[in-house]
Amino acid sequence: MTFVSLTRLRIRSFRFVPLFALHTWRSLRQVRSARGFQTGAILADRSWTFWTMTAWDSEQSMRQFMVSGSHKTAMPHLVEWCDEASVAHWTQPETAVPSWIEADRRMREGGRSSKVGNPSPQHATLSYRAPRTTAGAKITRS
Repeated sequence: MTFVSLTRLRIRSFRFVPLFALHTWRSLRQVRSARGFQTGAILADRSWTFWTMTAWDSEQSMRQFMVSGSHKTAMPHLVEWCDEASVAHWTQPETAVPSWIEADRRMREGGRSSKVGNPSPQHATLSYRAPRTTAGAKITRS
């Protein structure tokens, strides 16, 4: 079984976008060589909203990535930078990540909000608008 991790982050002010982009680039570089990483995708939605979806050989592998390196360094900043943040996880038989439409459905049905310091009115209920799915890219192993 493949373990899938999905995140949705909305940056609350443009002033945080440059640092967010730098940390994202570093985390993407880290994930491409992370033990257990299989494949993934990233989506630049509208209104400074960004999605990531990664497939792993196990939940342990994903958690090891999450608490190490560049990703660990970036995570504490999200409380300040984001006004919406959510995460969803599931297992599936196939290695390929699903479509963004399916990812959105899974986030709304089984996701949970993450802690942010300045939550939007939509944050707790995950009542955001449907994602614009045309600005996505694959993440592959290096």
